[in-house]
Amino acid sequence: MSAGASRLCTICARGGSKGVPGKNIRPLAGKPLIAHSIAVAKESGLFGLVAVSSDSQAILDAALAWGADLAIRRPDDLATDTAGKLPAIQHAVAESEARSGRRFDILVDLDATSPLRLPEDIVGALALMDAPGTGNVITGAPAHRSPYFNLVEADETGAVRQAKPLPRAVLRRQDAPVCYDMNASIYIWRHDRFMREPYVFDAGTRLYVMPPERSLDIDDELDFAIVEFLMQRRGVLT
Repeated sequence: MSAGASRLCTICARGGSKGVPGKNIRPLAGKPLIAHSIAVAKESGLFGLVAVSSDSQAILDAALAWGADLAIRRPDDLATDTAGKLPAIQHAVAESEARSGRRFDILVDLDATSPLRLPEDIVGALALMDAPGTGNVITGAPAHRSPYFNLVEADETGAVRQAKPLPRAVLRRQDAPVCYDMNASIYIWRHDRFMREPYVFDAGTRLYVMPPERSLDIDDELDFAIVEFLMQRRGVLT
């Protein structure tokens, strides 16, 4: 059995979207948005199974049409505006194992709204899982704003201050501690710990750094337009 057979890729996509209605099946560079994440998972050759979880039958139909191995109907209580994503991933893992009759040691979740990642990003993030002390991996990109320098917050009185001041003033952004924006592109966990106690951060969390041009997450129409432009520049046909 290949190493990839022990890895499961989940892609979770709700039907409701306020910022970009119907975004997960909206055409982007010639195919539905969700199809890009399915394609990169398949192209990587790193997974025994690629499963899509959704409360929308239209999304599930599109997922199967574009190469997903499993389409998993998400329960309504895991698909509300206030429902967290981690329980939905747990449900997708349990259903994938029940339906396939297989157990997966490594769980990788790809966000459907982050279509700019490449197979090499998944390869690099998975390689980081082998580093000593790594419990799980998240991805991010160098931050455009620093909480130590040019990111501010307001208190209840309206007073504004640096979000994270240091004992000594930081006069140049380059002198501030390096920070990263989580890009929500790739999450990786070990099966037993995640299924017992789902989490994003603990002492074993490590960061795989991706370049900004592959880190945009689609939340609104401007994001969609920028991603489409970047794909055209990359040479993806429309």
